[in-house]
Amino acid sequence: SSTSQSAPIQIPFQLSVLSFQSSNSPSQSKRINMGVTKQLISPGNGTDKPKQGDTITMEYTGTLYDANAPDNKGKQFDSSVGRGDFQTKIGVGQVIRGWDEGVLSADGGMTLGEKCRLTITGDYAYGSRGFPGLIPPNATLVFDVQLKGINSKMM
Repeated sequence: SSTSQSAPIQIPFQLSVLSFQSSNSPSQSKRINMGVTKQLISPGNGTDKPKQGDTITMEYTGTLYDANAPDNKGKQFDSSVGRGDFQTKIGVGQVIRGWDEGVLSADGGMTLGEKCRLTITGDYAYGSRGFPGLIPPNATLVFDVQLKGINSKMM
């Protein structure tokens, strides 16, 4: 694609992930209440977990959900890879709800170094507004994310 690489689109600022009771289902990909499914790619250190209000450092790539694409990953709309990791306070509504909940709550929350895939339905992402030119209204999104830092502690 020939999209111009001007100012980076800091999409996750309007993102916010979600909170949920995790079920004890043995499947690796878990459906979380209303809108976030977390699939582990590689585990973190198992001990360091971000709490609400912590500043996290994330590497991420966001794609539009496409049921016919490999890993359901359709058109990429944003990525921090090659641009620099993304920092945000988590759990306070600075990012889409699907991020807040996917990082803090899904399957007990992410731990430092963990890589996972978050599939986030539109109601936990950009909703009926979408993100003009990039994300259609009510679109389900797929984010491959890695938690690289919690406050000053980096992996």
